[in-house]
Amino acid sequence: MKKTSFSSIPTFRKKEILLAYLFVASPIIGFILFGFIPTVWSIGLSFTEWDLLSPPKYIGVENYKELLQDEKVYKSIFNTLYLMLGVPIGMIISLILAVMMNRKIMGSSAFRAIYYIPVISPIIAVSLVWQWIFNYDFGLLNNLLWDWFGIEGPNWLGDASWVKPSLIIIGVWSGVGSTMILYLAGLQSIPTSYYEAADVDGANIFQKFFRITLPLLTPIHFFVIVMGVIGAFQSFSQIYILAGDGGPEYSAATIVFNIFQNGFDYYNMGYASATAWILGVIVFVVTLIQFKLSKRWVYEG
Repeated sequence: MKKTSFSSIPTFRKKEILLAYLFVASPIIGFILFGFIPTVWSIGLSFTEWDLLSPPKYIGVENYKELLQDEKVYKSIFNTLYLMLGVPIGMIISLILAVMMNRKIMGSSAFRAIYYIPVISPIIAVSLVWQWIFNYDFGLLNNLLWDWFGIEGPNWLGDASWVKPSLIIIGVWSGVGSTMILYLAGLQSIPTSYYEAADVDGANIFQKFFRITLPLLTPIHFFVIVMGVIGAFQSFSQIYILAGDGGPEYSAATIVFNIFQNGFDYYNMGYASATAWILGVIVFVVTLIQFKLSKRWVYEG
């Protein structure tokens, strides 16, 4: 078969081909410059000591040895895992809201928009509002607890026992809208014939929910769990605003906050890079386990 050379292609076709390559090259170049090169650079950086000012100094695996003995690293990992409790809580609330929004009720479209507003709200502005809500002295929540129930509210963001539950509340509130939309799409994709057949067999509402609805929503459960766990591992912005020093007794610091603190507060970028790679390995292993286990419970019919 005779091959066509580029010079024999008409001029207008050459322009189309070059334009197509230009569109394809843009994201590829962006990935190489801002993804691939920094990733490779961070690998080498994790074996060095670098304060961002002087040249990096090679120290071998000392960073990895040090972080394995660093109490703050273990505490930040524990805090990150603790915040993951918000994933199942958010899933339950989102599913309940999706079931309600799936019914033909007046104003359902408005309610969907209201529930989705936190998802598109600027995270910095939202964090500042929640900072005021949780304020111990003049916060809205403690004032309501005192005025309505005569209860003296806790120091939500200043007490090591309450700061993580406070962050979970904020996380659930900000993410419930997007998860609700996913569940709503899943509910609307379930054929009504399944429920009609269940009605013929005499199934009640609970049997239909647990035998039909939940199993057919397992792909969405799986997606929400995977994305929720990865998102929890990446938690940073709200912690930085609400607990800039890591919170009382370092009880609010996540692993990403620890990486940021080492890199840009303590100017120990080599140590921060080593911690980031440990985080990357943890996320990869956890995600791989989730995909392996999904074959046992995710319905793919």
